[in-house]
Amino acid sequence: MNPPTHHVTAPEDRISFGKRLIYGLGGLINNLLAAASGGMMIVLNLGLGMNPALVGWLGALPRFTDALTDPMMGFISDRTNSRWGRRRPYIFIGAIAAGLSFALLWQLPGGQSETFYFVWFLVGSIIFYMGYTIFATPWVALGYELTPDYHERTRLMGTQNFLSQLAYVVSPWFLWIMTYKGFFDNQVDGAAGLAIIIAVVTIAIGILPAIFLRERFKKIAVAEIDKEARQGKVASAFWKNIIEFFKGFLETVKSGPFLKLGLATFLVFNGFILVSSFQSYVIIYYVCGGAQNLGAEYVGYAGTVGAVSTFVVITFVTWMATKIGKRRAFFVSTGISMLGYALKWVCYNPNYPWLIILPTPLLAFSLGGLFTLMPSMMADVVDLDELKTHERREGMYGSIFWWVVKLGMSLALVGGGYLLNATGFDVALEGNQSGETLFLMRVFDVFVPIVTSAIAIWAVVTFPITEERAYEVRTALEQRRGKAIADSND
Repeated sequence: MNPPTHHVTAPEDRISFGKRLIYGLGGLINNLLAAASGGMMIVLNLGLGMNPALVGWLGALPRFTDALTDPMMGFISDRTNSRWGRRRPYIFIGAIAAGLSFALLWQLPGGQSETFYFVWFLVGSIIFYMGYTIFATPWVALGYELTPDYHERTRLMGTQNFLSQLAYVVSPWFLWIMTYKGFFDNQVDGAAGLAIIIAVVTIAIGILPAIFLRERFKKIAVAEIDKEARQGKVASAFWKNIIEFFKGFLETVKSGPFLKLGLATFLVFNGFILVSSFQSYVIIYYVCGGAQNLGAEYVGYAGTVGAVSTFVVITFVTWMATKIGKRRAFFVSTGISMLGYALKWVCYNPNYPWLIILPTPLLAFSLGGLFTLMPSMMADVVDLDELKTHERREGMYGSIFWWVVKLGMSLALVGGGYLLNATGFDVALEGNQSGETLFLMRVFDVFVPIVTSAIAIWAVVTFPITEERAYEVRTALEQRRGKAIADSND
């Protein structure tokens, strides 16, 4: 049998380096907010003494509201028809809203009860995540439509993921920054100051994709919107849109290729996030004997090495995917990460604390490969959906896909808190945790992500959109509605 044809990207389908850079800066903000909103919450336990299970629920409950707000934002973005496009106005407004609300969230008043802090943080988090959704959902959708080419999508997402990882170069040091006495009097004050810095960065950089990028499928999408819904009476248009929203939602979640990608992403990401919170406790209380400052320092070292390694991983996975295909590249990258998780059992050693660095480059293949390949594969799913439904629904697909990611984070935060309690961990014991507690912490840290990653590989085995199929879909679409050409004047 002849080998499959390898397609070469046409010049008009290429995305300039400058535009890839700007889109990637949006990913930097997306990851910075995700890393900060999850990673800084350890202060609620260590700084305020809140129960780890309550902290887990504070991380999870606001994200469950995204089950409605994310798809609704995707639907609104898909059906917006403005002179600035379907995505850019929301990206601009959302970056500002997310930055301001995040800064206010962490200005925690002192001397209050656990119940007060729980309510304060719950309400503030819901407001913050609404602003975050307004920014992130259209930004994700914008990436799906910057190019129609199978391989250029992988290159775009590789660049985006490369730049996004800059957030994880600095975020492992958040705990150290908030704890260091030379900067702040205590961890709570540290969180307040760090949140303001993150807010300024979010606003300054987050608005750039809205200003400098253009939407390639804008005119095609507008042409495919139901004319009756846009031109009819206000009331009928409103109910028509409600019906269309639920119809589009159900159409999305019934898509077999989408479900495979969503399940795989949920499992890999959920496994990684679940142990990322555990990992800090293992390093502090097992490797460093309860010394928080020393443990935070090693957490920072491991995180920085992991982030730097991810840059190499993304470059390699991007190249590999254009040679052997996106699906096979996912198998390789996820398999290597599983080996890294297994090595933690040996390398997290109190006698040789620097060994924690050794598994880190292999662990980088987990999210490094996942968020290079999955967005590129999701863009191919959007094309297949258009062929079937005659609609461009990047926002709907992107919103539900990333809600799955955020749901994984929420469940991981809840699960991490309960698993930590299940080990018998008691923050008041400091470095005097029992041997059974430390053993259980290590078991969860190593074996949970190995199991979830293995199931994810099984889910992607039958993903149907190969390079050949993707180009068949594109050809059929262009024959039906013409080629998508970016409008430089919008």
